[in-house]
Amino acid sequence: MAYTCKILLGRITKASGYEGAVTVKLERSFIGKIPEMESVFLEIDGRPVPFFISSLEYPGDDSLRISFRYYESADSVIAFKGCRVFLTSGEENSDTDESLAELAGYTVYDEKNKVAGVIEEVIQNPGQVLLSIKSPAGREILVPLHEDLIVKFDRAERKLVIKIPEGLTEINL
Repeated sequence: MAYTCKILLGRITKASGYEGAVTVKLERSFIGKIPEMESVFLEIDGRPVPFFISSLEYPGDDSLRISFRYYESADSVIAFKGCRVFLTSGEENSDTDESLAELAGYTVYDEKNKVAGVIEEVIQNPGQVLLSIKSPAGREILVPLHEDLIVKFDRAERKLVIKIPEGLTEINL
């Protein structure tokens, strides 16, 4: 696995407006220096959960307004109040890139040993790796590949057991 470190962007202070945006109070180091980002991780129940950004607005103060894809009402994001928001950065390593691509075809199980699906593709975004898993029902599920979520990796059986953050499979349906 590539070495990945979490970078604290800020904390969600409130839902903002009626269309599902949140306000993030930025850490000092990001005030005036907002990086380009397609996604962030919210820390939910102590675990990083990826969220894709649909819009981002920076008014120039110490807060950032973010809307997440698939969250289109204030009610859908109100539970995120207080969550820490992280960026990630990883060291690029071509050997790692090649070994990650070999995960295609592995069967993914959750912690209860229930089949979540088969890895169709490994998506390597800047700072994060996502597994595109085809569920037994034929739906695509995007799951972050992070060392904290891996329970067991069995190369011989082409099996990966991971902690799938609660609610993540429902978000992808």
